[in-house]
Amino acid sequence: MAKTNDVADSQYDSSGIQVLKGLEAVRKRPGMYIGSTSHRGLHHLVYEVVDNSIDEALAGYCDTVNVIIHPDDSISVEDNGRGIPVDIHPVEKLPGVELALTVLHAGGKFDKNTYKVSGGLHGVGVSVVNALSEVLKVWVKRDGKEHYMDFARGGTTTKLKVLGQVKPKDTGTKVWFKPDAQIFTELEYDYATLASRLRELSFLNKGVTITLKDEREGKQREETFHAKGGLREFVGFLNAKQKALHSEIVYFDGEKDDIGIEIALQYNDGYNENVFSFVNNINTHEGGTHLTGFKSALTSVINKHLDKSSFAKKDKDLKLSGDDVREGLTAVLSVKVREPQFEGQTKTKLGNSEAESAVKTTVNEWLSTYLEEHPRVANAVLEKALSAARAREAARKARDLTRKKSALDVGNLPGKLADCSLSDPAMCELYLVEGDSAGGSAKQGRDRMFQAILPLRGKILNVEKARIDKILGNEEIRTIVTAIGAGIKEEFSLENVRYHKVIIMTDADVDGAHIRTLLLTFFFRQMPELIDAGMVYIAQPPLFSVSKGKEIYYAYDTQERDAIAQRMGGEDGKGLNIQRYKGLGEMNPDQLWKTTMDPETRTILKVTQDDAFQANEIFQTLMGDEVEPRRVFIETNAKFASNLDI
Repeated sequence: MAKTNDVADSQYDSSGIQVLKGLEAVRKRPGMYIGSTSHRGLHHLVYEVVDNSIDEALAGYCDTVNVIIHPDDSISVEDNGRGIPVDIHPVEKLPGVELALTVLHAGGKFDKNTYKVSGGLHGVGVSVVNALSEVLKVWVKRDGKEHYMDFARGGTTTKLKVLGQVKPKDTGTKVWFKPDAQIFTELEYDYATLASRLRELSFLNKGVTITLKDEREGKQREETFHAKGGLREFVGFLNAKQKALHSEIVYFDGEKDDIGIEIALQYNDGYNENVFSFVNNINTHEGGTHLTGFKSALTSVINKHLDKSSFAKKDKDLKLSGDDVREGLTAVLSVKVREPQFEGQTKTKLGNSEAESAVKTTVNEWLSTYLEEHPRVANAVLEKALSAARAREAARKARDLTRKKSALDVGNLPGKLADCSLSDPAMCELYLVEGDSAGGSAKQGRDRMFQAILPLRGKILNVEKARIDKILGNEEIRTIVTAIGAGIKEEFSLENVRYHKVIIMTDADVDGAHIRTLLLTFFFRQMPELIDAGMVYIAQPPLFSVSKGKEIYYAYDTQERDAIAQRMGGEDGKGLNIQRYKGLGEMNPDQLWKTTMDPETRTILKVTQDDAFQANEIFQTLMGDEVEPRRVFIETNAKFASNLDI
């Protein structure tokens, strides 16, 4: 990728850095800036530094980024961009690099002339990394010199100094940092998590080479991510475990109304829609105007093409819906917007109206022409959409069985649902319980005021391999949809959800794990809004009880069990009774309440979707038609399995 300047007359020096002061708040409330102080926030530090390098690539000045996880879980990120400015800021009278690393909101991203577009947290990034690092060091190569400076916990520990001369063409920035143990509850980096994001960035920024190297003992490995084809390769990667309906990946890259637009799409023979959208490299998982424009244009173009095709004579009255034309579609939409306006709960929903019209116009023109010129692809898409439309019509009767008149209408609730007394969804919980025996214990042990119980018989349908008509023909799924009361797929309405906690409670064995995975597949594919809203949870029943006389304790793994046993019975363990719970039904109602259902003492895990691509890949691997990827996954991860009953 050549280093070319998109902003021809721009000047990148410290005068381009605008300052909005204040950094102490970051250490006091780190969650506001990086999301959490555990796994998610720890990795976010890396993304912030890398995003600065990628912004240099977006501006045309950088084509290489190297990330290293060092033996002590410190991180270094090095690029060959222009280098952070080191000259004295005209107003603040400090070197530009010191401002960028010690002052919140000090960055070139606020100056329209410095960066045409930028991602990350819009200038918050690298100073936040400094604030939350025990130590941070930066090396800057520019103007024929290598500069160096030390920082710690948001402040400086040395002044900027020149280490020596370098060739004028050698430019770039290297940042090394060690996360602060006073801030983070977790300090060990996960290679796969970082690799997933860096791979994603390489797809989104074609031509940029990103390397990730792990130097930790026993974990040494290195990967290079480089996508010359950009989103073409992204869609190919996402569709790797699917059978494509057309070999060529449909692709567009251009600009409309000063908005950069890149789109790639390909249909497969599956039944799920996998459409991902980005704005300035930010994953807009809540969608927004750009995605609305894409979906609207896609439906319109394919319906117009249907009207002109031979298929129109066979299905005269059939009108394709948005769901029909997106069945089996894998697509990635990436737009570059100068001043993105984000909205939504997580600030990942684009609100710029001009993005909708730009994407809509572009897709209408480009895709219409493409389908005209590629009849084989057009026919494959039309056949797939028509098949989906026929199935949708067949599913209408089944769908009607799950539709409720209102969120408070309990007349159509399933008979086996033991509902709760309260009607305020925010106060109510629904337990999806494996088996009638456990369901009986849960019904007796629950708090009837706010806890509802829905026993499930056997394993529900694997929705990864089924179309909507078959899904709604499954009695257990119909029961779940009816109980939740918010509809399904395009009819789903978060406002109508009857319980703001839907808790999956299955046995702690292989069958229980399978049922839990089937349920998670269902929610991920058919009610993703429920996961996005943070309403899906997994119960954590204990694996063991350790008792001596009337004294009883519960353990959630073997280590905890052994520690309790040693504390209660000493080395010989005399007088101890240790029970392994193979099923929820083995617990008395009061035990189930105390360990798994009482909000005061229970542990429940919230299901989140931090990485939609990784989640999509895992569900395709574990629940899809292809056997080989599943075999490889099991062989690779079998060593991590525990608590298996053999």
